[in-house]
Amino acid sequence: MRIVIVGDGKVGYALTEQLSREGHDVFVIDSNPKVLQNSMETLDVMVLEGNGVSLNVQIEAGVPESDILIAATSADETNLLCCIIAKKLGCKYTIARVRNPEYAEHTEFLKNDLGLSMTINPERRAAREMFRLLQFPDFLKRDSFVRGRIELVELKVKDKSPMLGMKLSDLYATAKVKVLVCAVERSGEIHIPTGSFVLEKDDKITVAAQTIDLVTLIKNLKIRNYKINEVIIIGGSNIAVYLSELLIESDVEVKIIEKDYNRCLLLADLVPEALIIHGDGSVKETLSSEGLQKTDALITLTNIDEENIILSMYANHLGVPKTITKVNRIEYSEIFQEKGVDSMVSPKLLTASEIVRYVRSIDNNTDNAVLNLYRIANGKAEALEFQVDSTIRNINVPLSQIKLRKGILFVSFSRKGKMIIPNGNDVMKEGDLVVIVTSGSHMIQHLNDIFLD
Repeated sequence: MRIVIVGDGKVGYALTEQLSREGHDVFVIDSNPKVLQNSMETLDVMVLEGNGVSLNVQIEAGVPESDILIAATSADETNLLCCIIAKKLGCKYTIARVRNPEYAEHTEFLKNDLGLSMTINPERRAAREMFRLLQFPDFLKRDSFVRGRIELVELKVKDKSPMLGMKLSDLYATAKVKVLVCAVERSGEIHIPTGSFVLEKDDKITVAAQTIDLVTLIKNLKIRNYKINEVIIIGGSNIAVYLSELLIESDVEVKIIEKDYNRCLLLADLVPEALIIHGDGSVKETLSSEGLQKTDALITLTNIDEENIILSMYANHLGVPKTITKVNRIEYSEIFQEKGVDSMVSPKLLTASEIVRYVRSIDNNTDNAVLNLYRIANGKAEALEFQVDSTIRNINVPLSQIKLRKGILFVSFSRKGKMIIPNGNDVMKEGDLVVIVTSGSHMIQHLNDIFLD
């Protein structure tokens, strides 16, 4: 498809990188020549310097002939206007990044009356992700497939875990529910394991299980399952507002530490049930006086990655059970997680991933196209969802007899409302929803791409 992206910042670049890698014809508009030069040199894309709301610029960029326009600048109004103009010019689909909480109440108006195909709020998306992580605090990451019925959860093999030294083929005897370890990250390397793979201390494993089995899985694998009762948030951003609302609805006590006095006054109006502290959350004395040592979770949401990371490391040192760190750059996430940083959430990557999934759904007219995609294991592996139709090879063939490309694993089948975590005796049937995991070295765009023959 031909896709025009307006705004070559963090989100725009992440989108450009992913969509161009998937074979789309991507054209980027931005008013900053330096960022455009970087995109042109590092990615296989066309660029145009100019204002994305200019009619002439959009025409020059080929918007009237394009399938999708994605407006991802830092200004909501610019994004909305870009989409309105693109729609009038004949662009089929328009997607706007919208951050202002005031616009969140008018999503249907933006879609129905202004013709937007999709709006996404990065801060609200990040808050939802953080809330999901706090529901099961020992999980480092959670992703859902098949309309929320299959979960891929990431956790760490610790000292006293019953999984330590266990062969994966023996996991069912302990877990007592059908689960599948579909990726293992060890010493920075990713493994798509077989049943003979033996787990070691500090392995980060991605486990597939039915959502209804998560509580049983946690209990039998002796994963800590405690309720979060009190949370400290450092930084009173929009993410803090959205997250506080979700937590307060779940009867969690919320304390927000913010150093800007005027922002504190606004926060007191936006989330009156939260305790707003005017202070510097990066100062040890402030954290101590606000009871950091006794809290259940620390969420660091300042605008500085390094500050967020150091604060999370400090909280881990004090024994705070759960930390969630907002970051913009995740290049060194493995190193930081080894040093005590727990879950890391990147609003830009969440936003880019959600938009890419929507683009895939538009492109879904192609037989066997990917329905859903998530990056797992620090982006070194992917989980993909497909619909099985009559063109798929190896239907009704036992999985043990199918020759797959190296580094590919079947995770689950959904068949007539029934979920299956498969073994070698199971077969694919027409109509199934299939989830697979693949190492990042493969570019899988159709289900038939996974087979050797």
